[in-house]
Amino acid sequence: MSPAGPVPSRRVVDVGGVPMSALVAEAPRPRAVVVALHGGATTAAYFDAPNRPRLSLLRTGAALGFTVLALDRPGYGASAAHPGRTTTAEGRVDLAYGAVDGLLASRPRGAGVFLMAHSLGCELAVRMAASERGGELLGLEISGTGRHYQPPAAELLGSRFRDGPPPLAGTVRDLVWGGAHLYPEGIAGEAGILAPGAAHEGAVVRAWPDDFPSVAARVRIPVRYTLAEHERVWRAGRAGLADVAAMFTSSPRVETGGQAGGHNLSLGLTARAYHLRVLAFAEECALAREGQPAGPGADGANAEPAIPP
Repeated sequence: MSPAGPVPSRRVVDVGGVPMSALVAEAPRPRAVVVALHGGATTAAYFDAPNRPRLSLLRTGAALGFTVLALDRPGYGASAAHPGRTTTAEGRVDLAYGAVDGLLASRPRGAGVFLMAHSLGCELAVRMAASERGGELLGLEISGTGRHYQPPAAELLGSRFRDGPPPLAGTVRDLVWGGAHLYPEGIAGEAGILAPGAAHEGAVVRAWPDDFPSVAARVRIPVRYTLAEHERVWRAGRAGLADVAAMFTSSPRVETGGQAGGHNLSLGLTARAYHLRVLAFAEECALAREGQPAGPGADGANAEPAIPP
């Protein structure tokens, strides 16, 4: 084991004839299991920053006693060769839960499974949390998503352009990787992080701002939403935090906060700080499951947003 935690291993499990791959870092007696879902055009390596172990969610989590599974979402990794099985939201939810069950099998789960997601991965994570099985989860952390696009992102990605390709007012890369000073030099070009986007995701990008409220309203577990200080895709500041918090009307606890960094928080210079906050929330969710006090906001109130207006 390195000082930053164990080296993750790559594993593949069969889920109804679809191979699902993941990076896994196990704790011998886990406090809980963190399942992490990457965003668009990336892979599970997003959560294990190559050559930068201190920035790795997998290594940090395992070093602190959490087993961490970073899935290649349906349409990525080993499942990329099966696009016909990833076109529906229900199919993707089933594949993701099947992958978690297959990867954990009889392995210990501690207090339970905590879900974490970034950007396009949030669509899958929120749907998983809203599903019939969602009530079994300890909690949910989401980042890099929102209710309203910023104007440049709306021009490029927004749901208002349903009838054809959006006009190009820049590039997606500029939006999600903007602010080079926020990231280690060369991180976006590291082998294994970037991947072709899944075919179904164009429709998801356009529909998610409209679908998000109704799906979020069905989530019945604690939720934490993190908004990057230099977010360029989604509405920023207190208004952006309030947009998301207001949608989780059935959650017993909704916590919101800001984080120094850019859209890709788990690959930025502040990744370790961000991951420690996520793991602290997961610990609080585990305590709540055990009937112990769960920290600020446990009575259902939103935490004070730690972000400037």
